[in-house]
Amino acid sequence: MGIFKAYDIRGIVPEDLDAAMARKIGIAAAHVLAAGKGTILVGRDMRPTGEELSVAVIDGLTAAGCDVIDMGLTSTPMNYYACGAWKVDGAIMVTASHNPGQYNGFKFCRADAVPVSNQTGIEKMEERVLSGDLPESKSKGSVSERPALDEFVQYILDFAGEIGPLKVAIDAGNGMQGMIVPCIFEKLPCEVVPLYFDLDGTFPNHEANPLKSENMVDLQKAVKDSGADVGIASDGDGDRVMFVDERAELVKADLITALLAQEVLRSAPGGAIIYDLRSSRAVPEAITEAGGEPIESRVGHSFMRAELRERGGPMGGELSGHYYWRENYYSDCAAMALVKLLELMTRTGKKVSELLAPLERYHATGEINFDVEDKAAKMKELEAEFPGGDVSHLDGVTIKFDDWWFNVRPSNTEPVLRLNLEADTAELRDEKRAAVEAVMTR
Repeated sequence: MGIFKAYDIRGIVPEDLDAAMARKIGIAAAHVLAAGKGTILVGRDMRPTGEELSVAVIDGLTAAGCDVIDMGLTSTPMNYYACGAWKVDGAIMVTASHNPGQYNGFKFCRADAVPVSNQTGIEKMEERVLSGDLPESKSKGSVSERPALDEFVQYILDFAGEIGPLKVAIDAGNGMQGMIVPCIFEKLPCEVVPLYFDLDGTFPNHEANPLKSENMVDLQKAVKDSGADVGIASDGDGDRVMFVDERAELVKADLITALLAQEVLRSAPGGAIIYDLRSSRAVPEAITEAGGEPIESRVGHSFMRAELRERGGPMGGELSGHYYWRENYYSDCAAMALVKLLELMTRTGKKVSELLAPLERYHATGEINFDVEDKAAKMKELEAEFPGGDVSHLDGVTIKFDDWWFNVRPSNTEPVLRLNLEADTAELRDEKRAAVEAVMTR
């Protein structure tokens, strides 16, 4: 079937996922998340198929005996917030995140916004759907409606510190940030340069995936043309964010983790900051310099959120542009990252490039994908080819030397091995990249 993924359910509608399947998933989710009782939140993003799938999954949840609070149009971080703040038994977000418009799917969490991955519930839902183990209750659950926008916006504003009169270019990508950002900024002394705020799940301007550089071109142009202090781009469901500095240059997400950590540690001294193992060495160094405890994590939101929750840390950041916050029930939230960066810029009076300059100490390749048939054998081969370093198997294989390091890990979502490599100099980076690639392609 292929729609049951590592962190969510996702597929093309209606070929892979239709209303009938959504109803079955609703029944399965009711039993896995809440044992067929209690209250489940359901929200949806702006995709054209969202309402149809939302109605179907709600029908399944109530058929299994759960009560449902229908949030209507919402972002994924807002869904997480409401799950924690409203003390419900679980939540479902109807979204396909950054995928093109023909896709849709479901993200799940348990009470207190604890994420559900393949290992902690999605596989059980799949088993129930495929086996037909979908018992319905004699007493159907109820449905009520409760939007969260005003409450969530106030929560973001309460989280933000002092923000001065900055000019901010924002590309919402026709995604859910187009609904949320205006409500936040009408209360802030900032000038917004808006791009693609209209909700449109067909994504007529570009994919709502800021990880792809081609989707950042319009934002870069807007920053340059308007003289904005910073540019911000979000994905379709509002949980991921990438930044452009005042020179219209793309900013690496791991360095944003370091900047935001420095700011939050001012009010959470000694706190644990979670970063994924693909991040620059500059990230743990900056966290330590700011008095925090750097904690390396596996890649993936379920691992990042679990580690942050276990440590009780104030925040975490991932190379994919996800930033996780204790204040949002240890979940990712683009809006919180946005206001925290503006707070840092206001307090220091520095431009983004000036804030980043001390962190740009090393030279990285970025993530490079390789089609490899036997992934486990290839990772063992790499260990044999590069002896003498510190080896970790936290996620794939990481080998660290004094002046360079690399990580190779199997993707959670694609049939590839992903390489990240960093060195003290550009020359050493290029030399070691060539050496590692020779093994990868052998």
